[in-house]
Parts: sequence; C-alpha cells; structure tokens
Amino acid sequence: MITVIGFNTAIDRLIRLDTLRPGEVSRALDEQVYPGGKGLHVAQTIAALGERVQLVGLVDPAHRNMIGRLMCERGVLFHGIEVADNLRTCIALQDASGQITEILGQGPLLDSTQQEALLRAFRRGVDDSDLVVLSGSLPRGFSPTTYAELATHVRDAGKRCLVDAGGELLRHAVQAQPFLVKPNRDEITEWLGRPIGDLAAAVDAVRGLHARGIAMPVVTMGALGAVAADASGVRHAAIELAQVRNTVGSGDCLLAGITAGMARGMNLEETLRLGVACGAANAQGEETGFVERRAVEALLSQVRVRRLA
Repeated sequence: MITVIGFNTAIDRLIRLDTLRPGEVSRALDEQVYPGGKGLHVAQTIAALGERVQLVGLVDPAHRNMIGRLMCERGVLFHGIEVADNLRTCIALQDASGQITEILGQGPLLDSTQQEALLRAFRRGVDDSDLVVLSGSLPRGFSPTTYAELATHVRDAGKRCLVDAGGELLRHAVQAQPFLVKPNRDEITEWLGRPIGDLAAAVDAVRGLHARGIAMPVVTMGALGAVAADASGVRHAAIELAQVRNTVGSGDCLLAGITAGMARGMNLEETLRLGVACGAANAQGEETGFVERRAVEALLSQVRVRRLA
C-alpha cells in the first residue's frame, strides 16, 4: 500500500479562452472542473498505474460526494476529513497559444482539532504502507515544519517518505532527510538562492541534496525533463512531444510514476523513465493531473534516459 498525504484538497478549474487580457472581459471557450490538489493528482495517477493507494485529504459539504465518488471510481481509498469552510479553488487559464496562467487558492484555516484529525489519519496510513508521499501545500494553521515532522515519523517507522513541496515546507523537510524530495526548477531555485537554468545546474542541485542525506533527489526542469540521483549516480530523462495540451499537474503525475516505480522495485533509470512518461501523458491529455495507463505505456519507449555522472 502507498499512502499519499494531500491535506490541501482543491477544486481544479481549467478554463480555455482565445486571449487573456488583464483588465478586460474574457469569454471562456471551454471549462472543466475536477477534484484536485497535488496529493489527489498523485494518488489517482498511482491508482491508474495499478498500484494500491490511499489518500488523506479534506472535503467540504459541497464537494464531499463528488470527490468521494471519483476517488472510488478511480481505485483510490479516500480518507476525507470534513470541514465546514470551502475547499480552495485552483484556476488554470489557458489561451490559444497554450500559455497557462494559474491562480491558486489558499484553502481553509484549520483549528487544532481539525489538524489533529488529519494527523491521526496520517499516522494510520504510515502503519499500513511501505511508501508515504507528502505532496503540495498545507491548509492554513499548520506549521512550516509540519512536513519535516511527518517525514521524521515515517523514517522512524522504517518506511520511505517522498516529499513534493516548496518554500519553507521544502527547506525544513530537507533537514529531516526524507528518502526523496522532488522540487521543480522554481522551487529549487528559491531554496538554493541561485538560478537553476540548465542541466548542469540541476546536476549540481541533486548532488547537493544527495550529499545532505536525501537518498533519491529529483529536480524537474519542465521541457528539459528531470534529473535524479541515488547511490548509483545521476540520470537525466526527457521526452520530445509533438503536441502539448496542458502541463498543469505533469509534475504530480511524474511523482506518481516514480512512486509506482519504487513500489515495483525498479532501479533509478526505470523509475525515472516511468515518471517522465507519466508527466508527458498528462501534458498530452485533457484532464489536469491524471493519466491513463495505456497512454503512459505508449510513451515509455520514447523517453530517453542517460547517465550524467
């Protein structure tokens, strides 16, 4: 079993329009609404790959049935902690050129009782699982040290912890030495305080994280692919896509593929290949943060993996 901690559940809205002009009226050509949040994206993609997975997150009265039903249909065991306040909304505005503007809501402010309900579900999940994924932002009320504390709990339980977060959550989590961290280019740039603009810089970044005790650091570089390291060395994986529809959620799907690869006992090259194929499948799909297994399998042979160090 894999447990995904995605406390800050969201409602994703992908709105397509011809042009986006600030200060003017823009009319939508198409709008899609799905349950979202990074953790939910990761969990439903892991399930699509055929692995057993459970998700811990929030629900509100307005979306409880929609989220529960979709997770059930997609094979995710969902432990939803209900709050009275509205879930956050994440809006992606995509113009005719394919450029995407994202607006990410904050989410509800949780009191200590609501926080403890989520943490109890987390602890039960750790007991049930070999891999635990901590993904995305946290609802307001949680400390920036929360992921570090959860990662320490996972490590002390003898399990592997994977962290996908940015800002202060990432900075503190690295100090707890989880098995894996997966910052994107912007997140690792902020953490290091210097630009990570090419593969050479990404290699230096993953080496630095590995030296800090992260067994498998991964840095995603958008169209440049992903760079990862472990005790066997550093690998780079990338794929060329003729068509890209929607990149929102591709990093979440990449992490889901990596998690599934770890669950299957794959080596670094195989794991990274599966992750990049999942990210690419999302970029070619209609829905944010979800892939079909057959789409991933069709892309695996197109992913180029090479050893960099």
